[in-house]
Amino acid sequence: MSLVEQFDEYRGRMNERILGSDNLVIKRLFNLDTNTYSEGAVSSKTKEMIGLACSMVLRCDDCVKYHLGKCHELGVTEAEMQEVFSIATVIGGTIVIPHLRRAVEYWDELQSRKTEE
Repeated sequence: MSLVEQFDEYRGRMNERILGSDNLVIKRLFNLDTNTYSEGAVSSKTKEMIGLACSMVLRCDDCVKYHLGKCHELGVTEAEMQEVFSIATVIGGTIVIPHLRRAVEYWDELQSRKTEE
C-alpha cells in the first residue's frame, strides 16, 4: 500500500471513529477546520498552501500530508509547491528539513499518481 493510500485509509477510519463518538465540541472543531479552508476572500488553493507552510513549521506530518493532498487536488503546480516548501523552511529553520524530506516524498507520490490517471 502506498504512502498516500496508507494515510487516506488511516485518516478516514480514525475520523469516522472520532466523529462517531458524537462529541459536540469535536464535531464543531472539525466543522470549523473545514469551513476555514473554503473559498472566501482568499482562495481555497492559497489557504491550503498557507496551511501546508504552517503545518511544516509546526512539524505536524499528518497535517502536512493532508494539506499536500488538498494542494494536489486543487492543482498546485510543482513551482508553487517548491516556493511553499522554501517559505516553510525559511520560517521554521533547519528543524523543518526532516519534515521537508517527508513532504517532498509524499508530494512526489501524489504527482506520480497524476501521470498514472
